[in-house]
Amino acid sequence: MQNPNTVSALKSKRGEIAGRVDALQDQLRQVLIDLDHVDCTILLFDPDAELDEIKTKPMPPRHHAFKGQVTRSILTMLRKSSAPLDGLTITLRLMDERELNQSDKKLVKTIQKRVGAALRNMRDRGLVKSEKGHKGLLIWDLKGATPDV
Repeated sequence: MQNPNTVSALKSKRGEIAGRVDALQDQLRQVLIDLDHVDCTILLFDPDAELDEIKTKPMPPRHHAFKGQVTRSILTMLRKSSAPLDGLTITLRLMDERELNQSDKKLVKTIQKRVGAALRNMRDRGLVKSEKGHKGLLIWDLKGATPDV
């Protein structure tokens, strides 16, 4: 065996993935039990209900935020920061806070667009201000805020 460390790391990774598969199967089993209970309850109240005709609702993507959640997070970040922050820094901190994959460039771009829209909206409402920063990036700060000392 030429690469025992590589094989050991791959075996460890396989163990992690197999553990995730087991956990997901347990979750799926529980969700199916829950669905069966809801179906039985529906039939209890409406024995003629056609359960197959009930449309499924898609789950929101993991990076979906509830109304106002991004704005609250950004304002909290700016309050706690001792200096103004650029949009990319805010984006990466938000992704870290929400445990999103920062190496997924498409997701980073999506979140960056949402952060930019939220910041512009807050600027229009008079909550934050922006200035040109280094490398042409806008830097953002609370309107009328003084840095924490």
